[in-house]
Amino acid sequence: MGLGTRALSKAGGVLASASLAVFFATPTWAQDLMGQPTPGGIGLQPAASPLKHQAHIFHDAILMPIMTAICVLVLGLIIWIAIRYNEKANPVPAKWSHNTLIEVIWTVLPVMILVGISLFSFRLLFAYHDMPTPDLTVKATGNQWNWAYEYPDQGIAEYISAMLPEDEARAQNVPYRLAASEPIVVPVGKTVRVLVTAADVIHAFALPAFGLKTDAVPGRVNETWFRAERTGVFYGQCSELCGVDHAFMPIQINVVTEAEFAAWVASKGGSMTPATAAEAPGGTAAQVAVGTTEAAAPAAPVAGAIPTAQTATTPTAPAAGTAPAATAPAAAAPAAQ
Repeated sequence: MGLGTRALSKAGGVLASASLAVFFATPTWAQDLMGQPTPGGIGLQPAASPLKHQAHIFHDAILMPIMTAICVLVLGLIIWIAIRYNEKANPVPAKWSHNTLIEVIWTVLPVMILVGISLFSFRLLFAYHDMPTPDLTVKATGNQWNWAYEYPDQGIAEYISAMLPEDEARAQNVPYRLAASEPIVVPVGKTVRVLVTAADVIHAFALPAFGLKTDAVPGRVNETWFRAERTGVFYGQCSELCGVDHAFMPIQINVVTEAEFAAWVASKGGSMTPATAAEAPGGTAAQVAVGTTEAAAPAAPVAGAIPTAQTATTPTAPAAGTAPAATAPAAAAPAAQ
């Protein structure tokens, strides 16, 4: 008996030591990966854009404490009721069935909690809709089952982005089913407007590191935006059940420097200089400003230019009650002869 007790005690000590070692080693093997899921991770993906930082604050500092408090309160009430009002401790049950004060509390308190949550929720929602002036626009079209991207500002025609085959993904040491054959490429620190639509069924453009999740609906163009805070490769996926190959629609965004972005645009046959003001980001306002300037400042005549016959022989009709100009007889003399 003594040997068995000592063996069990020793085994328990070894098990406890191993458990502590695993617990303290967990942060080492479960470090959050930037731009992709983390094996063994329990939190949200690290944020790489202002919108995702706000989403983290809303989730970690507001929602989780409220949810934890509610769960602890409910669990405490259940335990207290189970101990205080079980048959052994309370053999003669009470005969009442309603309590006005308690009913008012459990009706008003949840309403107040939801109103408090909604204030922070609306602020985050407004931030998503309050897009700054974009530096460039990317149009993303969902197909069964790939994505098509287009850069209207840079004149880059639509190209198809599909899932990278497994052998190529392994060879390039990139995550299979997340890496794409043709990624979106954007410059770091620039506001990127994403126009999202679909060609066949409903898809969803989602990339967790930037806080993006926008439905792609046929016949409708939805709009979202992001501003990457750091360079790197970031992965997402279609987040709407769109068919049998729904799991094979990855989204890959490569965030690069401005020089690298300009080189990539040139490799795609595009240009960093818009052909017209309307093609620039926010082109409508720019076009109006340019048109107003041109109207206010007429073009100067070219030096040495000879007026056309129509200009020389067609006088301007004088206004009623105004004396004719001094040059009018000279212009009419040939006709009188």
